[in-house]
Amino acid sequence: MPGNISKFIVPISIIAAGLIIAGAFVYVSQGGLFLKGQLSAAAAAEKAVEYINDNKDTIANGMDTSLLSVSEEGSVYKIHIKVGEGEYDSYVTKDGKLLFPSAYVMEEETNEAASSGEEATPVEVTKSDFPDVKLFIMSYCPYGLQAEKMFLPVYDLLKNKADMGVYFVDYIMHEKQEIDENLNQYCIQGEQEEKFSSYLGCFVLSGDSGQCLSQAGVDKAKLASCASRTDQEYGIYSLYDDKSTWLSGTYPQFKVNSDLNEQYGVQGSPTIVINGEIINVNPRSPENFKNIICQAFNSAPEECFQILSNEAASTGIGGGTSASSAGECE
Repeated sequence: MPGNISKFIVPISIIAAGLIIAGAFVYVSQGGLFLKGQLSAAAAAEKAVEYINDNKDTIANGMDTSLLSVSEEGSVYKIHIKVGEGEYDSYVTKDGKLLFPSAYVMEEETNEAASSGEEATPVEVTKSDFPDVKLFIMSYCPYGLQAEKMFLPVYDLLKNKADMGVYFVDYIMHEKQEIDENLNQYCIQGEQEEKFSSYLGCFVLSGDSGQCLSQAGVDKAKLASCASRTDQEYGIYSLYDDKSTWLSGTYPQFKVNSDLNEQYGVQGSPTIVINGEIINVNPRSPENFKNIICQAFNSAPEECFQILSNEAASTGIGGGTSASSAGECE
């Protein structure tokens, strides 16, 4: 939708690599004039838009791009483009070699031209060939639900390229229903993984676990058997019934991932661990989460070029978006 925060964002390192692969570092002729040094604003902008359209299936979700305006901004040109029905700002170097879908503001502006809205918080992540991504939540924590809505589109995109999973904080804060739902998600993910995304996508929007089990085609007998075994192994409901075991006398324990909670120092919902390190994801949008995971690859896969929503989901059960990505249950 025109005017929305840009969804035309891919990791700078990835698009730079794409430019190299595509041969975009070669100088081009603009209007019959071969420009070897600095390009004019119009020439650089035209080159950038041409490159985006030539690679629109991986960069712009198959949508056509057109140039609306171009201006000089410091050492780069700022191009205002239309991608599909959306309007976005991107940046191209004055020699026409590098295209940057977004910019990080390293110095605060003090005038009215300063940008507004929630900027992605830069993070550093350890790299690996097959990133390990763990999301720790409480299933009824409003912020955990927000994080699961962020997680799901990225999980669907990268689950075959990275080790991605939902895990559980080792105590609950939202009554017995949270134990029941934690077990649903734990068992479906563990034994009926092919149904997990469908079930969870339904639950975070409706909160109706019974309906979502049916809708996702979950084998309920298999689920009940798993939940029973898990309860016996970890004494989940016994711990719930014995208030003397509650943490600080307030919070029932849920021990299925206690070892991992201790290993990573998990202290609330949500907690995101990538390649063994707790990572702050802000904003909690699928696009930002995807970009952070893609930075964790030694060599990012082509799926990292796909564009996801840049809006943070609402907290709690239900659809919609949120202006805030702060908050956790702890």
